[in-house]
Amino acid sequence: MTTVPGDAPARPEVVCLCGSLRFAPEMAAAAWELSLAGSIVLAPGLAPDGGAELTAEQRSALGVLHLRRIDLADRVLVVNPGGYLGESVRQEIAYARAAGTPVSFTDPV
Repeated sequence: MTTVPGDAPARPEVVCLCGSLRFAPEMAAAAWELSLAGSIVLAPGLAPDGGAELTAEQRSALGVLHLRRIDLADRVLVVNPGGYLGESVRQEIAYARAAGTPVSFTDPV
């Protein structure tokens, strides 16, 4: 962790993970690596049943909540094994870029 004048610790970087929930293991690995590197990680909530029981209203509310995570982030890391980008993730990328939040990817797109 870096320090600022007066030896007060600097605020850690806040990184929001985006990606298809089918890549939950890859997202967990990225969150772990970022955490070990000293970042605060914001990521989508993972339903124990994969979200099978969610209503359309709940899915929509969770989507909006994820946009608020992007609002809080210093940057977005898209977890996209094989370059995969689903429609929701493409919308999140567009949202982040429109807000001026830097976006990077784990795999080439």
